[in-house]
Amino acid sequence: MEPATKQLEFEALKARVAQLETELQANPEQWRPAAAYPMYEAVSGFVLGIAGAAVALLANVIAAPMAGKDPLQLIRVYLTFPLGEKALALGTAQGGSHSIGDGMILAFGCCLYLGTGMLLGALFQPVLRRLADRSFFGRLFVASALSLLVWVVGFYGILSWLQPATCGGNWITDNSVLPWWVAAVKHLIFGWTMAILYPLGRFRPPVAEVEKS
Repeated sequence: MEPATKQLEFEALKARVAQLETELQANPEQWRPAAAYPMYEAVSGFVLGIAGAAVALLANVIAAPMAGKDPLQLIRVYLTFPLGEKALALGTAQGGSHSIGDGMILAFGCCLYLGTGMLLGALFQPVLRRLADRSFFGRLFVASALSLLVWVVGFYGILSWLQPATCGGNWITDNSVLPWWVAAVKHLIFGWTMAILYPLGRFRPPVAEVEKS
């Protein structure tokens, strides 16, 4: 093949490559998630769950003194699993027997509380999307039902036998330590917060651009 012919063929190939590059840049192949995006829901549920737990904890901190209780009594009760009865004395005159300061333990308990809310948020977010995505009152109803279900199963289906078996007592479900209605309302506040904040974590699939003819 003559050099001139090779040069012409080479120039034609270069032109074809340039044309293909232009077409690819004009119509890039982009990954578009479908309407359901479980990973996005899980992450947004984590974030909103922390917010829901923070609101529930703040409500308890504000309301507890009105009932003559310590603001962090709820955290003490939850720390009885796994610390046992001695957790009820944290931050009081009877406490202070731990190698770690009581304040640090209570702070750790608050973090565990928020972490639990984070995990529950990953459950609430997809359930709300599937059952009441566009209805605010529907979300409130679903969130209320799910909150009470989590409370009943967690407290009376699991902790009622697990805490006595591991810690030698049953303080979380003892009404003299933590009234049942306080636990129920705390769960409801969490669920209602999730229902209110749900739109902030709703996944919105990107709309494909319509090519102009």
